[in-house]
Amino acid sequence: MDWTVWLSLAGGLAALVAGAELLVRGASHLAARFGISPLIIGLTVVAFGTSAPEMAVSVMSAWSGEPDLAVGNVVGSNVFNVLGILGLSALMAPLAVAARIVRLDVPIMIGASLLLWVMCLDGVIRFWEAALLFLGIVGYTVLQVRLARGEKSAAVKEEFAGEFAEPAFARHSKWLDLGMVLAGLALLIAGSQFLVGAAVDIALSLGVSNLVIGLTIVAVGTSLPELATSVLASIRGERDIAIGNVIGSNIFNILSVLGLSGMMGRDGLPVSPQALTLDLPVMVAVAIACLPLFLDLSIGRAKGLFFLFAYAVYTAYLVLSAIGSGAVPGLRDAMLAYVLPLTGITLLSIAIQAARKRRLS
Repeated sequence: MDWTVWLSLAGGLAALVAGAELLVRGASHLAARFGISPLIIGLTVVAFGTSAPEMAVSVMSAWSGEPDLAVGNVVGSNVFNVLGILGLSALMAPLAVAARIVRLDVPIMIGASLLLWVMCLDGVIRFWEAALLFLGIVGYTVLQVRLARGEKSAAVKEEFAGEFAEPAFARHSKWLDLGMVLAGLALLIAGSQFLVGAAVDIALSLGVSNLVIGLTIVAVGTSLPELATSVLASIRGERDIAIGNVIGSNIFNILSVLGLSGMMGRDGLPVSPQALTLDLPVMVAVAIACLPLFLDLSIGRAKGLFFLFAYAVYTAYLVLSAIGSGAVPGLRDAMLAYVLPLTGITLLSIAIQAARKRRLS
């Protein structure tokens, strides 16, 4: 395979990360200039801005007639966001979980994941279903803004100000901020074109499906902004930015990214049988698992290791299946006979212990 394909892949990923950073910074500064609350900016512009690469890649893939990349990118990103990013962030330092995230945002993520799975059961996300998903992100954003208006925590506002509204921003021209937004959008569009083209070429040369490439290389690549934000927040000890960023991004990926992607064509967005029988159920299971794991309002290093182990097993299964390895049946049997039952028992035990602690406190 020509080395220029890998160069295009690396260049596309770099452009996506740089574009997302410029878009978030510029939009945040512009919003602050117009007197919008820093908390509202954090809940909307920042959380959704880190998902801009997923949006660019999936919409471009759907428009280019590559639905497996569009779906695989979102599903793979959502799985990686929870298992990979939160797992790695928790290893850096234990993470705090806001009670509101457990009461509101995680249930919304679970509901959106289940709704997407149901919509895909007939093998396609139809135009009206995609439009319904997109209306969901509009409603979620309105809800976030209304809740943010009632937020009185000075610590949250100071946290955002220290991260995105540093004193140097006041010396910026508004035209520079606007230029950052436009440059960020341009990089996202260009990066997505390079990345999609390179991913398709790699899939063809390796003999694997676009879905597998979307679930692995593209999904991890487009999740780099979330990875950088969450890991840095964990290292700096900043409240629950790491978890809020991941949960908010997952909701945005389902409702907005797949919603807009599904409206790109009149025939909707086809969903492959593998995604329907394996990857979508895994995404739903990961979303549901967050509820018992978050009940004690913390994610320690043990849970972080559990997340990373689960992601390693899932990725190994995808890779072995893609290359037609004879180890796939044995791995599948081990997962069904041992890993899944033990995981279910562990989650139930954690949920019971967390509930007991909350009653005693």
